[in-house]
Amino acid sequence: MARTRVVVVDDHTLFVDALELALEHSGFEVVGPARLDLLDAGGDPVPALLDAEPHVAILDLDLGMAGDGARLIPSLVVAGVAVLVVTATDDVACWGRCLLLGADGVLLKTSPLEEIIEAVATLRAGRALVTGARREVLVRAWQVERDRRLAERSRFDTLTRREGEVLAELARGRRIGEIARSAVVAESTVRSQVKSILAKLGVGSQLAAVSLVHDHGWTAPGGT
Repeated sequence: MARTRVVVVDDHTLFVDALELALEHSGFEVVGPARLDLLDAGGDPVPALLDAEPHVAILDLDLGMAGDGARLIPSLVVAGVAVLVVTATDDVACWGRCLLLGADGVLLKTSPLEEIIEAVATLRAGRALVTGARREVLVRAWQVERDRRLAERSRFDTLTRREGEVLAELARGRRIGEIARSAVVAESTVRSQVKSILAKLGVGSQLAAVSLVHDHGWTAPGGT
């Protein structure tokens, strides 16, 4: 069998250097990754990753300016590349999402290098990294989290147009007094609107509401 070609897709230089050295020492051929530093969140590094015809891709989920690494999984899988996610997150729902997208396994970045190397060898040998039962648990965790986020997101739809505008102003860091003055209304009116917003979103503070806005990337209809 030809030497196993491995591409490391990660924007953390020290981690990549250490991992590539360990891979080469173990007899794997490391092929160059795409220039992740030259890509924005809309860029697609997959074509460049496939140039060297890798057998296995070791993929981080946080690729900095290149965005969410999970979005690359389906294209890599379709191209016949085994995908091993190595990530800093211990969120099992996130792991389940990766498996559902087609990844063959997920390891923490804190795992010993030997464990990552062994996982690559296991994949190349055609053996499974995740048992059926473990996969079911992780995928279910993602499905529960996905449903929770969908329900959370749907609460924004219950806001009136004016409440949406006020929430957008709060998310920009504006205070209640500033919002009232710009709308030429009493502060008590804005406070009443904020109270309604918090109740509809199911949160207990303006900070929590703003955090929810940023977490979901929500924008007011017709706003920015």
